Amino acid sequence: MSDRPATTIPSRLSGRHALITGASRGIGSAVAVRYATEGAVVAINYSGSEGAAKETLDRARDASGKAGFTEAASRHRIIQADVGDERAALAMVDDVLTDWGRLDILVNNAGIQSEAESHAYTIAEFRRILNVNLTGALVCSQAAIRHFLSRPGGGTIVNCSSVHQMIPKPGFIAYSISKGGLGNMTRTLALEYADKGIRVNAVAPGAILTDINNAWRNDDDAREGVESHIPMGRAGDPAEIASVFAFLASDDASYITGQTIYACGGLTLFGDFKSNWAS
Repeated sequence: MSDRPATTIPSRLSGRHALITGASRGIGSAVAVRYATEGAVVAINYSGSEGAAKETLDRARDASGKAGFTEAASRHRIIQADVGDERAALAMVDDVLTDWGRLDILVNNAGIQSEAESHAYTIAEFRRILNVNLTGALVCSQAAIRHFLSRPGGGTIVNCSSVHQMIPKPGFIAYSISKGGLGNMTRTLALEYADKGIRVNAVAPGAILTDINNAWRNDDDAREGVESHIPMGRAGDPAEIASVFAFLASDDASYITGQTIYACGGLTLFGDFKSNWAS
């Protein structure tokens, strides 16, 4: 990233309040910091590591302070909840609303995966993955929409999907199904509430340098193998994905709803077909 020119980050989210699930690390953490930089007050949800969540909180406060949003910095917070647990997810949204009095942006980012051959994948594990990746996103979205409908101004939901919303992922059947479902959930909610001032969109990252990709990101040979399939020739940085989340949450995207933006370095272009080996 250091060889790219510096850019000025806009301040498009001033005065808005955003809840980001799964925000203690990876893309969620980058989104929280980017939103804070643009003026939003952020709630950083985490399930496991409070320490990681506090690190993100410190980064968000620092980013707000440097951007001149000192009041917002003082209102950032962390909140523990397993979004795969319906009661916990609903309690989380209620807690944030009680604290802030309003919510303007929901980011459904929490996601997990596990690997097994599809014929041997246990239904218990399938349900565990879908509870977090899909059902949890719906539960949080329902609660956010109820709030959006209760007062003027509408609101925005941005879901974190994946290139595997489109591209099959053998060995990860639950993850693949959850992201396909998330894509259609995005479109369904967007259509249902488009005339109520509520926008719902998704970002679908490709191979990004986050903890979920530790299997290859810190292994030079494995990383080279992954990046060889990416048309742009490199994995993405979480900050690059966070900028797309910021755009979709802002008024710059005021006429966009029901869309999935694939931020994937061209993976969904099926780069293996760049050479016409099939025709």
